[in-house]
Amino acid sequence: MSGVRTRLGGRWVVDGIDATPPPGRLTGLLGPNGAGKTTLLRLVAGLLDPQEGAVLVSAGPDDAAPTVPVHRLPRAVRARRIALLEQESASSVPLSVSEVVALGRIPYRTRWGTDPDGTHATVVLRSLGSAGAAHLADRAWSTLSGGERQRVLIARALAQEPELLLLDEPTNHLDISAQLHLLTFVRDLGITTVAALHDLNLAAAFCEHVLVLSDGRLAAAGHPRDVLTPQLLRDVYGVDADVLVHPRTGRPVIAFQEHADPHGRLPGTRST
Repeated sequence: MSGVRTRLGGRWVVDGIDATPPPGRLTGLLGPNGAGKTTLLRLVAGLLDPQEGAVLVSAGPDDAAPTVPVHRLPRAVRARRIALLEQESASSVPLSVSEVVALGRIPYRTRWGTDPDGTHATVVLRSLGSAGAAHLADRAWSTLSGGERQRVLIARALAQEPELLLLDEPTNHLDISAQLHLLTFVRDLGITTVAALHDLNLAAAFCEHVLVLSDGRLAAAGHPRDVLTPQLLRDVYGVDADVLVHPRTGRPVIAFQEHADPHGRLPGTRST
């Protein structure tokens, strides 16, 4: 990303972002509500065109290939290289789990909808297995729990065989066990992944790199132990916190302090 800016609703929701996620690692995209996380993911996926700057990707699989703006790639090529798992997904579609995952193969089908090399079924099964969801293959999509549905959506994204995986709040509505399993799985994929996360302790535990947005701007970037400091949490989130060290992993652990306002106001609100 180089100087990426875009305006929505009369304001800059992404404002001059320069960042490069480390290859093969999990990057956490952090920031308060309205900071620009979802918009930035859509820009990286090529679903929105930046009004200034560019999201650059290599023009081909060769490392020596020149870079091009992602939104200029043909749609099918883009879908083969970048998979975006957005927050909302319909829960009542009349499809089986295998059929949902097979939607990830659409960019590889011919214009007549055929499977030219006969690999789609194999890729679907492999993707389900990688996501720990092979046992769900014949289930109806509408019967799945939130955690099961997230695993299937990850499998659908893997069926695209992407070079870059983008996840928007993948742990939303999951219990803590499901959150830990999902992030362990995603971290260990070895695919360059950017995940928008609200839980800072999950980001600190699983991400090798974090990007922190504030009002559309990049407030900080780097390893969680270097970025998630009490000062940054105060500046970006408006909260006081102590940053401790996990006794087993050495990772940061954030202990938030109770917000005490003599007037009972929430952080960021003003008296009238």
